[in-house]
Amino acid sequence: MSSESLLDLARRRAPEDRERLLVAITDLCAAGAAASATPSVQTLLSSIFMQLVVEAERDIRRRLAERLAAAEWAPPALVNVLALDEIEIARPIIAASPVLKDHDLVRLLVEATIEHQIEVARRPNLAGVVVAAILRQAEPAVLTALAGNATAELTDADVRSLVAETRRVAALRLPLSRHPKLTADLAMQLYVWVGQSVRHALAERFHLDSPGLEKALAETLREAHGGVAREAEGMVVIARDGEREEMEWRLVEKLYEAEQLRPGYLLRALRERRLTLFAAALAKLGRFEPHQIRQALDSERPELLALACAAVGIDRSVFPTILQMVRELNTGRPGGGEEGARRAAGAFAPATAQVAGAAFRHAAGAA
Repeated sequence: MSSESLLDLARRRAPEDRERLLVAITDLCAAGAAASATPSVQTLLSSIFMQLVVEAERDIRRRLAERLAAAEWAPPALVNVLALDEIEIARPIIAASPVLKDHDLVRLLVEATIEHQIEVARRPNLAGVVVAAILRQAEPAVLTALAGNATAELTDADVRSLVAETRRVAALRLPLSRHPKLTADLAMQLYVWVGQSVRHALAERFHLDSPGLEKALAETLREAHGGVAREAEGMVVIARDGEREEMEWRLVEKLYEAEQLRPGYLLRALRERRLTLFAAALAKLGRFEPHQIRQALDSERPELLALACAAVGIDRSVFPTILQMVRELNTGRPGGGEEGARRAAGAFAPATAQVAGAAFRHAAGAA
C-alpha cells in the first residue's frame, strides 16, 4: 500500500479499517524484516502495534497473532501481550513465535492459565530449562501435554520423573508408552499402571518378560488394595481457582507498563464479556484498591461505579452503555434500577478526574 493509503487508514476508526491497517503494517515489516529488527524501528513498531492492538476486536487480535506467529521481527512487548491474551489468540504465538524466549515461556508457566501452560508444554523443541519448570510445577494436564511432545529436550531423569507421576496421573500413561525416549527399564515400571492393550504394545516394543511383569503387576495391585488410591483413567485437573483473574491482572500490568492501558480498554473488556478484566483495568487506571471496584460492582448504588469511571476519563455519554453491560454480566448489579442510573449521571458533574477519584474512595470507604 502507498503511504497515502496507510495514512488514510490510520485516520479511520472502524474495526475493518483497523484490521486492514494492521495487516498492511505487518506486510510492510515482513518485506523489510532485517530493517524491522533494528532497535530504533523496534521501538517505533512496538508503540504503533500496541496502540492498535489494545482496543482491537477479538477476531482482529486472533488473525494478527496468526500472522505474527513466525515473525522474527515482531516486537517482544506485543508478542508477550498476545501470549497472555485469550487462549485462541495466544495459541499460535505460544506454539511458534521465535520472539518468545525460554524465560518468557517459564514466566507463562507461572502467570498464565492451565490452557496456556498446556500450549507451552506442546511447543516444538522445548528447551530443558522449560521442561524443568514444568516438572517442578507438576500440573497433571501440563505434564500430560509434555509427555506427548516428542521433540522436547527430555533427559533420562526427566522421563523417569514422568513415569513416576503415572501412578497418580492416569492420563500420562498412554503418551509415555509411545514416547521415543522411554527405555526398557522405565517401560517395566510403566507396565503395571497401564491397560491390557498398552501392556501388550510395551511388551512387543521392548521385548519385555511378560511373566515377570505380571508378577510385578500382581504385587502392585495388592499394594493398591492396601490403601493406595488409584486415579480413574483419563482424569486430569485442568483448572485452579482464580487463575484466570491472576492472569488478567498480569496482562493489565503489562499494558500499564507499556503505557497502553487506556479508558477504551474498559469497553473492549465488557464487549468480550470479561468482567474481571474490566474490574482489573478500572482499578489499575484509577489506582483504586481491587476490593473497592468489586464493592462498586456489587452495590445497590451505581453512582459508585460512575465515580470510578469518571475518575479514569470515561465520558458521561458512554457510561449508560457501561452500566448496562456490567449489569448483564453481574446478575443485575449494581442495582438501583432506572432511578439509580439517573443518580449515577450526577457523578459526571463538572469536576476534575482527581475530584471524582477522591469522591469514589470516600464513598467506597463509607459504604
